[in-house]
This record gives sequence, C-alpha cells and structure tokens, in this order.
Amino acid sequence: MNKLETIFAEKLLKVKAIKLQPTNPFTWASGWKSPFYCDNRKTLSYPALRTFVKLETARIIMERFPQAEAVAGVATGAIPQGALVADALGLPFVYVRSKPKDHGLENLIEGELKAGAKVIVVEDLISTGGSSLKAVEAIRNAGCEVVGMVASYTYGFDVAEKAFQKAGVELVTLTNYEAVVAQALATGYIQEADVELLNQWRKAPSEWQG
Repeated sequence: MNKLETIFAEKLLKVKAIKLQPTNPFTWASGWKSPFYCDNRKTLSYPALRTFVKLETARIIMERFPQAEAVAGVATGAIPQGALVADALGLPFVYVRSKPKDHGLENLIEGELKAGAKVIVVEDLISTGGSSLKAVEAIRNAGCEVVGMVASYTYGFDVAEKAFQKAGVELVTLTNYEAVVAQALATGYIQEADVELLNQWRKAPSEWQG
C-alpha cells in the first residue's frame, strides 16, 4: 500500500468515519451483515480533512486523467466531494441520480454535459460497484466518455473488481480495505484475532452472518 492510502486510512479512523465492530456487526441497506461500516460523508464536517480529500482527489485526476473535461459526482454521497473537486480543477460539474426525478424534467443527470465530453466520475465509496457503474452507464448514454473514476474508499470486493473490468472503467481510490485494517491493527483499534474474521467477511460478504 502507498503512503496516501495509509495516511487517509488513519484520518478516516480518527474521525470515526470508519467503524469496525467484528463482534457486533452492522446491517447494511442491502441486508448484508457487516463488521465494517464506512461513512465518508463525515469528512465534510472537518475542514482540514475535507480539504485533504478535495486536493488529493484533484491531484489524482490531474496526474491520471488529465484529459478530463468535466466532473460527475454520484448521488448522494459524492455530490459535495465532486463539486469541491470540480471547483478546484476549474471544470464543469454534474451529478448523477440513482433514478430519474419523478417530476419536472425527470432528469437522471443534473447539470449540463456537452455531447462527447470526457468525464471523470467522483465517488465516495465502492462496495459492489453497482450504483457507481449505473452512473457510468447514464453518462455514456448521454453521449459522453467516462475516462475513469476516483473514489475515497473501496472494500475491494471481487464482485466490484470484476464489474469495473467488464465495464472498462479504470478505478483509483484514496484508500482501501487493506490499508484501513492494517492501520486499525497498528493503532490497537482491533486485535490480530479480528483480522481473520474481517477477511472471512470480505471473501463472501453476502453470505456472512457474524
């Protein structure tokens, strides 16, 4: 893992944006049981951390996706991050809804994208990758090119990695599961015995019951 992954993992743990409860699992919206919960929206409440996410995401885009002509945030978690990054880069910003509005223009994409624009997608969290790749599909259906995606965090599930490969989307993240677990262990947040349990969960999260 690189230095950024370790530093950002430490920062997320410090503000409790990531919670690890191996013996008292959470229930995700999907119904999955999980010993791990990540809420990157907490970073918005800490000005220095908010700026860190903005600048690191913008740096990655400039280095890895310099051809980007617009930024798209995935609703709802990545709307603020995406807008901050677009402002830092001086690029147009749009956000992509999970489903079209049920009134007015029934937009799926809010904002204006020029036909053929090269778009970088900003996401806060990658779990299965389903909602993130729906946003990619919407942008492509609007006649634009998705040059890649930058996310704050990924669980690194096999199902997500395969889905991104199939969709032909390059994904870059600020930090990931391995970095968070390593940092949590180093700081005593979790114990060595917890690591095996967490790894078992990540191998088959839809089947894990704790």
